[in-house]
Amino acid sequence: MHKVQAQGILSAQNGMNMYRGCTHRCIYCDSRSKCYQMDHDFEDVQVKINAPELLDQALRKKRKKCMISTGAMGDPYIHLEEQLQLTRRCLEVICDHGFGLAIQTKSARILRDLDLLTAINEKTKCVVQITLTTYDEELCKVLEPNVSTTKERFEVLKIMRDRGIPTLVWLDPILPWINDTEENLRGVMDYCIAAQVHGIICFGMGLTLRDGNREYFYAQLDRHFPGMKERYMAKYGKLYQVVSPRNERLMGIFRELCAKNDILSSVQGCFDYLRQFEAKGPQQMSLPWT
Repeated sequence: MHKVQAQGILSAQNGMNMYRGCTHRCIYCDSRSKCYQMDHDFEDVQVKINAPELLDQALRKKRKKCMISTGAMGDPYIHLEEQLQLTRRCLEVICDHGFGLAIQTKSARILRDLDLLTAINEKTKCVVQITLTTYDEELCKVLEPNVSTTKERFEVLKIMRDRGIPTLVWLDPILPWINDTEENLRGVMDYCIAAQVHGIICFGMGLTLRDGNREYFYAQLDRHFPGMKERYMAKYGKLYQVVSPRNERLMGIFRELCAKNDILSSVQGCFDYLRQFEAKGPQQMSLPWT
């Protein structure tokens, strides 16, 4: 890792990342793409060491409460968080200022901060987003080697359910000829149904490949699935959108199960829900000069 003094922390859409880069080594990670212009090795994580202070300054200046999101470009609960606790300190700032939270992770380390997630949700709205891709535990360890297994993430979803904290699942990506099976889909959906998730974000059965992450993905295919890279190259070439041949059938099953179990399945609907701030108690009015 290497530490930096960042100039800012919140994006125009109120998103933030305390860490830039990741050590989870998921074989399909889009964040490795060159378009994000990361000027360091992906595993040499850039740590925005002043993130809590920057967030405090930014929230003090806002005239209207809103949802603050994190995890879109870097998991807030990578291994470094155990030592640095930047995520926890940022959650404390969000809680103190009465803002909402939409946090995304693949790690059961989020349970360490269950007290803060609960406190935020009691004041406003806290949405925990968990990525689930693979029902098979052994396959999960190949596709997502340095992160909590699917069963461990399912336990996180159940704990959030029992605490009254709403959850969304990212069913993404689904890799052609690897985890694009009906058995896998139904297994993941069974977890979502049991955990009573509010919604599932699914862009379709497939993945995206861009310069940077494509090369890493193909190298991992060679390592773990001999001959699979050639199969991908023959069918998809350098396409950005890699769609499973089983997309139509699997998406039909997905939509049917979501409708039957009252799970929000519209991508736009899920994003709207993540952005919608909800005040659950008396909120201090932000004054024009604050």
